[in-house]
Amino acid sequence: MMRNLLALHQIGQRTISTTSHRHFKNKVPEKQKLFQEDDGIPLYLKGGIADVLLYKATMILTVGGTAYAMYQLAVAAFPKKQE
Repeated sequence: MMRNLLALHQIGQRTISTTSHRHFKNKVPEKQKLFQEDDGIPLYLKGGIADVLLYKATMILTVGGTAYAMYQLAVAAFPKKQE
């Protein structure tokens, strides 16, 4: 029992004391310039082609989902007559 606790204690110390040696470049100032620039582009499209594709996919899914929901409501509101 004590051996298990000591092993757990050592594992806990190892993960806490280990630090990452990777250094990343701070991109925040570049992004701030990009997003604060007044160039007539909407804020949600300033991130590049990925933002444009995500925006268009969201709009297509939203309009398509709304149309499908309206269709299903119409089908539910006017059931077929059983003969």
